[in-house]
Amino acid sequence: MTDTHAPAAPAIRCRGLHKRFGQTVAVRSLDLEVRRGECFGLLGPNGAGKTTTIEILEGLQPLNGGEVEILGMRWDRDAAAIRQRLGVQLQESEFPDRLTAGEIVRMFRAFYDQGPSVEELIDFVQLAEKADTQVRHLSGGQRQRLSVACALAGEPDILFLDEPTTGLDPQSRRQLWDVVDAFRARGGTILLTTHFMDEAEKLSDRIAILDQGQIIAQGTPQELIQSLGGAHVIDFAATVEPPEDRLRALPGATNVRRSGERILISVDEPARSLPALLEMIGAAGGELTALTTHRATLDDVFLAMTGRALRDE
Repeated sequence: MTDTHAPAAPAIRCRGLHKRFGQTVAVRSLDLEVRRGECFGLLGPNGAGKTTTIEILEGLQPLNGGEVEILGMRWDRDAAAIRQRLGVQLQESEFPDRLTAGEIVRMFRAFYDQGPSVEELIDFVQLAEKADTQVRHLSGGQRQRLSVACALAGEPDILFLDEPTTGLDPQSRRQLWDVVDAFRARGGTILLTTHFMDEAEKLSDRIAILDQGQIIAQGTPQELIQSLGGAHVIDFAATVEPPEDRLRALPGATNVRRSGERILISVDEPARSLPALLEMIGAAGGELTALTTHRATLDDVFLAMTGRALRDE
């Protein structure tokens, strides 16, 4: 007997996902679950396996091992049905320059069995005034919103956004954020990749950090930040570097890491830690060459866990 009260399958679930290219392993035994109705951020430095993972989930790459379910369906048996329920927005989309925004959306809408009208799609991404404008006359932000309109043409349950605001000015970024928030408010699920930590923190309900083909951390933005153990970060450089074990022994220090020539210390109370740090450096005959303090962010989490900044090549 079927349990009509059984919970719906997650929007995305993969278990033991494995992908290699020749001798190179791009994704290794990856487990991931994205809940319906959430925005899930997938972060990772270049070469971490992020793009490969996304392409497998989108049905663009075959896997070598493991299993993937999209809305309870599988690519090997339900490909046509899955495609009708996905929307994919690429980092860069090439549209015919001399077609208008409305003509582009109408073309994409024709690919799907059901979905909003062309007018509804254009209104949703705030391009009503540009419906009759040729693509070549649209700004970068307007082209990105047009790309999102095309991804929404089939009224998808899941929207894949691949670095949607790369190259956009701050105003265009926030306009696209509004579109993302509106889609999620209607119950849609989003899988987001981005190189902007503020974007990940603003939009994502949960985040996974991927490195060397594996998920090394996962949780809400606040949970990941709290994992550093300190709410603040002291970022300094000095002519003399105290030993790491002495830095870890500073009052309230919870984590010490290096970024180039700088040292970053996670602390609970900078007012207690800073005087002790200055005294330590002075006693060793050194002096500060740089010093800043800030509240801990996802950038600090990423650096602590991967040893590099998100935008490092």
